[in-house]
Amino acid sequence: MYQLTDELALVQTVDFFTPIVDDPFVFGQVAAVNALSDVYAMGGRPLCALNIVCFPSKTMSIKVLHEVLRGGLSKLHEAGVALAGGHSVDDPELKYGLAVSGVVHPKRIWSKGGARPGDRLLLSKPLGTGVVASALKRGQASAEAVQAMEHSMTALNSRAMELLAEGEVHACTDITGFGLLGHACEMLDGAPVGYRLEASAVPLLPGALEYAARDLKPGGLRRNRDYRAAQVELRPSVPLPLAELLFDPQTSGGLLAVIPGERAEPLLQRFRSEGLEAALIGEVILEPRGRIVVY
Repeated sequence: MYQLTDELALVQTVDFFTPIVDDPFVFGQVAAVNALSDVYAMGGRPLCALNIVCFPSKTMSIKVLHEVLRGGLSKLHEAGVALAGGHSVDDPELKYGLAVSGVVHPKRIWSKGGARPGDRLLLSKPLGTGVVASALKRGQASAEAVQAMEHSMTALNSRAMELLAEGEVHACTDITGFGLLGHACEMLDGAPVGYRLEASAVPLLPGALEYAARDLKPGGLRRNRDYRAAQVELRPSVPLPLAELLFDPQTSGGLLAVIPGERAEPLLQRFRSEGLEAALIGEVILEPRGRIVVY
């Protein structure tokens, strides 16, 4: 973020990656939504974006690139974001994403820190994209699971941000490659509070729990779990497949917001009245500091 005036700050972010789905149009949509999400997670409004493209021109039809860019543009149009150009390079592997610029009021920036005892944790999208994508790559994902995964990954976090912004937000982040617990741990690094998270309250994509139980898990899940193991206390009552899904690396995941306790239930009802699959998944506690207890 870069403050321009007393009432205006610039937000800039960039993200791009390799395909997670087979359809190039859907891949373009997912990559665009994922890149825009970082701005929403800071309470900002994205204004314009630049395409970032790596494309194997010697081995892949240019029609694929057209579809990827068309998918990304469709989501930029939906978000009201202008495409200002971009840059491409010839590369052995297809990659696509966006550099995004947006704005936010300097006094209304959402950071990862700021949680207070008694606050509640709200998650705006279900988990499981990493596990479902892994099952898809191995030819074991159902059509229902793939459709639900694509629907979730192509859903903008714009409305979730707008609903959250109607009241006080003490902290916020978006859930992507480090998984729910990885990003939640980031929010607690150096914090004087901890989180108590109810595993059974976390919304999951269709098929995700089944695929996790069948060990159809991406390598990133294990890395996330190992990296944050010392910061997370998993109670014995939490089934292993469910516990591991909390570390599942997400693509274009939801927002995890820390909000005042009295705001939680009314806000959840607002989310659900608009068809958003949000859930209250935990609370902020004094002890243990800087750690998450999952029960």
